[in-house]
Amino acid sequence: MKKLNLGSGRDIKQGWVNLDSANLPGVDVVHDIEKLPLPFANDEFDEILCQDVLEHTEYLPILKDLHRILKTGGKISIRVPHFTSKNNFTDPTHKKRFSIYTFEMFAKNSPHSKSKEREYYFDFHFDHVTKTKITFDRSSRWLIYNRIMEPIVNLNKTTQFLFESTGWCYSFPAQNIIIELIK
Repeated sequence: MKKLNLGSGRDIKQGWVNLDSANLPGVDVVHDIEKLPLPFANDEFDEILCQDVLEHTEYLPILKDLHRILKTGGKISIRVPHFTSKNNFTDPTHKKRFSIYTFEMFAKNSPHSKSKEREYYFDFHFDHVTKTKITFDRSSRWLIYNRIMEPIVNLNKTTQFLFESTGWCYSFPAQNIIIELIK
């Protein structure tokens, strides 16, 4: 299996192709991910890891190119800040904010994508979403509340929806969204 660690930074993964814009020790490919296409062939990777990268970019063209280099049946794992995350406002390089449903807009078999109504928006689609999770900060004064909130919020899609669509998300701000898409 061929795996890509996109935007690896110092988080070098053995057995993966580690790509970053900085020429750091362990980085295999030095490339700015906003300079497309990425230097890989179509259908090259079985798995792509994209942690803490997309919020720094205009991610739509990048997601399309990741779709191109991912094999059919391959998995892309994404971690981005939740729209209520304090990190959105403390890091001046963040350009985008994300909801639990943001990436479902790119999945054919998602009830939230309305792909038949919006298929003209994007000329690529992943097959389905396999995992969605909202994570919470465990290093703040809200530690005890976050330990309680995280399992409740992630019980199912309904509790995730209720968390984001009510005031709960502002009373108990989340940290990240983790989502897995299958091509």
